Amino acid sequence: MTERRPATDEEAKALASSLRLRILRICLSEPHTNKEIAAVLGRDPASVLHHTRTLVRTGFLEAQPERRGTRGAREIPYLATRKSWQLDMPGRDRALLDAFLEELSLAPAAEVDTTRLGLRLSPKDMADFRSRLHGLLEEFAARPDDPAAPAWSLFVTLHPDPNRP
Repeated sequence: MTERRPATDEEAKALASSLRLRILRICLSEPHTNKEIAAVLGRDPASVLHHTRTLVRTGFLEAQPERRGTRGAREIPYLATRKSWQLDMPGRDRALLDAFLEELSLAPAAEVDTTRLGLRLSPKDMADFRSRLHGLLEEFAARPDDPAAPAWSLFVTLHPDPNRP
Protein backbone atom coordinates (compact mmCIF):
# COMPACT_ATOMS: atom_id res chain seq x y z
CA MET A 1 0.00 0.00 0.00
CA THR A 2 1.26 3.49 -0.85
CA GLU A 3 2.45 5.43 2.18
CA ARG A 4 0.67 8.74 2.08
CA ARG A 5 2.16 11.82 3.67
CA PRO A 6 0.04 14.47 5.35
CA ALA A 7 -0.92 17.32 3.04
CA THR A 8 0.59 20.70 3.78
CA ASP A 9 -1.80 23.54 4.56
CA GLU A 10 -1.27 24.94 1.05
CA GLU A 11 -1.94 21.55 -0.57
CA ALA A 12 -5.04 21.03 1.57
CA LYS A 13 -6.37 24.45 0.58
CA ALA A 14 -5.71 23.72 -3.10
CA LEU A 15 -7.71 20.49 -2.86
CA ALA A 16 -10.53 22.04 -0.81
CA SER A 17 -12.32 23.10 -3.99
CA SER A 18 -14.61 20.74 -5.89
CA LEU A 19 -13.83 22.73 -9.05
CA ARG A 20 -10.09 22.11 -8.64
CA LEU A 21 -10.72 18.42 -8.04
CA ARG A 22 -12.70 18.31 -11.28
CA ILE A 23 -9.85 20.08 -13.12
CA LEU A 24 -7.46 17.38 -11.91
CA ARG A 25 -9.82 14.70 -13.20
CA ILE A 26 -10.10 16.43 -16.60
CA CYS A 27 -6.29 16.56 -16.90
CA LEU A 28 -5.65 13.08 -15.50
CA SER A 29 -4.84 11.17 -18.68
CA GLU A 30 -4.16 13.83 -21.27
CA PRO A 31 -3.09 17.46 -21.17
CA HIS A 32 -5.66 20.21 -21.69
CA THR A 33 -5.38 23.96 -22.05
CA ASN A 34 -7.15 26.33 -19.71
CA LYS A 35 -9.65 27.10 -22.48
CA GLU A 36 -10.38 23.38 -22.98
CA ILE A 37 -10.78 22.86 -19.23
CA ALA A 38 -13.19 25.80 -19.03
CA ALA A 39 -15.24 24.38 -21.92
CA VAL A 40 -15.61 21.00 -20.20
CA LEU A 41 -16.65 22.72 -16.97
CA GLY A 42 -18.95 25.20 -18.70
CA ARG A 43 -17.10 28.07 -17.02
CA ASP A 44 -15.38 31.26 -18.08
CA PRO A 45 -11.66 30.64 -18.92
CA ALA A 46 -10.59 33.66 -16.83
CA SER A 47 -12.16 32.27 -13.65
CA VAL A 48 -10.78 28.77 -14.33
CA LEU A 49 -7.27 30.18 -14.84
CA HIS A 50 -7.03 31.16 -11.17
CA HIS A 51 -7.75 27.55 -10.16
CA THR A 52 -5.39 26.15 -12.78
CA ARG A 53 -2.56 28.38 -11.54
CA THR A 54 -3.20 27.31 -7.94
CA LEU A 55 -2.93 23.66 -8.96
CA VAL A 56 0.29 24.33 -10.88
CA ARG A 57 1.81 26.30 -7.98
CA THR A 58 1.08 23.47 -5.53
CA GLY A 59 2.37 20.74 -7.85
CA PHE A 60 -0.93 19.05 -8.71
CA LEU A 61 -0.83 20.16 -12.37
CA GLU A 62 2.25 20.42 -14.56
CA ALA A 63 2.54 22.67 -17.60
CA GLN A 64 3.39 20.78 -20.77
CA PRO A 65 5.31 22.13 -23.78
CA GLU A 66 3.69 25.18 -25.33
CA ARG A 67 1.72 24.68 -28.55
CA ARG A 68 -0.03 26.88 -31.07
CA GLY A 69 -3.81 26.94 -31.23
CA THR A 70 -5.93 26.92 -34.39
CA ARG A 71 -5.51 30.70 -34.81
CA GLY A 72 -1.83 30.68 -33.89
CA ALA A 73 -2.37 31.71 -30.28
CA ARG A 74 0.07 30.44 -27.65
CA GLU A 75 -1.49 27.63 -25.61
CA ILE A 76 -0.15 25.82 -22.57
CA PRO A 77 -1.66 22.42 -21.86
CA TYR A 78 -1.67 21.04 -18.32
CA LEU A 79 -1.41 17.46 -17.09
CA ALA A 80 -2.25 16.16 -13.61
CA THR A 81 0.78 14.89 -11.69
CA ARG A 82 -1.25 12.38 -9.65
CA LYS A 83 0.27 13.92 -6.53
CA SER A 84 -3.10 13.96 -4.75
CA TRP A 85 -3.08 10.14 -4.61
CA GLN A 86 0.07 10.35 -2.46
CA LEU A 87 -1.46 12.62 0.19
CA ASP A 88 -3.37 11.86 3.34
CA MET A 89 -6.37 14.19 3.29
CA PRO A 90 -8.50 13.82 6.39
CA GLY A 91 -12.20 14.35 5.66
CA ARG A 92 -12.21 17.95 6.89
CA ASP A 93 -14.54 19.20 4.22
CA ARG A 94 -16.94 18.08 1.57
CA ALA A 95 -14.88 18.98 -1.53
CA LEU A 96 -14.44 15.36 -2.62
CA LEU A 97 -18.12 14.62 -2.14
CA ASP A 98 -19.17 17.82 -3.91
CA ALA A 99 -16.88 17.06 -6.89
CA PHE A 100 -18.25 13.53 -7.04
CA LEU A 101 -21.87 14.72 -6.97
CA GLU A 102 -21.19 17.32 -9.69
CA GLU A 103 -19.58 14.68 -11.93
CA LEU A 104 -22.27 12.11 -11.15
CA SER A 105 -25.00 14.55 -12.18
CA LEU A 106 -23.40 14.68 -15.65
CA ALA A 107 -23.22 10.89 -16.11
CA PRO A 108 -26.03 9.00 -17.88
CA ALA A 109 -28.11 7.30 -15.17
CA ALA A 110 -28.08 3.99 -17.04
CA GLU A 111 -24.28 3.88 -16.75
CA VAL A 112 -24.08 4.50 -13.00
CA ASP A 113 -23.55 1.39 -10.88
CA THR A 114 -24.33 2.15 -7.25
CA THR A 115 -24.01 -0.17 -4.28
CA ARG A 116 -24.58 0.47 -0.61
CA LEU A 117 -23.50 -1.95 2.08
CA GLY A 118 -24.00 -2.04 5.83
CA LEU A 119 -21.49 -3.97 7.91
CA ARG A 120 -20.97 -4.99 11.52
CA LEU A 121 -17.38 -6.15 11.82
CA SER A 122 -15.03 -6.69 14.71
CA PRO A 123 -12.16 -4.20 14.90
CA LYS A 124 -9.82 -6.88 13.51
CA ASP A 125 -12.15 -7.69 10.60
CA MET A 126 -12.70 -3.97 9.93
CA ALA A 127 -8.92 -3.43 9.76
CA ASP A 128 -8.69 -6.36 7.33
CA PHE A 129 -11.54 -4.95 5.21
CA ARG A 130 -9.90 -1.50 5.05
CA SER A 131 -6.51 -2.98 4.18
CA ARG A 132 -7.90 -5.18 1.39
CA LEU A 133 -10.04 -2.35 -0.01
CA HIS A 134 -7.07 0.04 -0.06
CA GLY A 135 -4.92 -2.69 -1.60
CA LEU A 136 -7.41 -3.20 -4.42
CA LEU A 137 -7.60 0.55 -5.09
CA GLU A 138 -3.79 0.80 -5.08
CA GLU A 139 -3.50 -2.13 -7.49
CA PHE A 140 -5.80 -0.57 -10.07
CA ALA A 141 -4.45 2.97 -9.56
CA ALA A 142 -0.97 1.63 -10.45
CA ARG A 143 -2.10 0.15 -13.75
CA PRO A 144 -1.27 2.19 -16.84
CA ASP A 145 -4.07 4.09 -18.55
CA ASP A 146 -5.42 2.52 -21.73
CA PRO A 147 -6.03 5.52 -24.03
CA ALA A 148 -8.51 3.48 -26.09
CA ALA A 149 -10.63 2.50 -23.08
CA PRO A 150 -13.54 4.54 -21.70
CA ALA A 151 -12.75 6.62 -18.61
CA TRP A 152 -14.41 5.63 -15.34
CA SER A 153 -14.55 7.26 -11.93
CA LEU A 154 -14.98 5.65 -8.52
CA PHE A 155 -15.95 7.22 -5.20
CA VAL A 156 -15.74 5.16 -2.01
CA THR A 157 -16.74 6.38 1.43
CA LEU A 158 -16.52 4.39 4.61
CA HIS A 159 -18.30 5.91 7.61
CA PRO A 160 -19.96 4.95 10.89
CA ASP A 161 -23.64 4.20 10.35
CA PRO A 162 -25.72 6.72 12.33
CA ASN A 163 -28.87 4.67 11.63
CA ARG A 164 -27.72 1.61 13.56
CA PRO A 165 -26.45 2.47 17.05
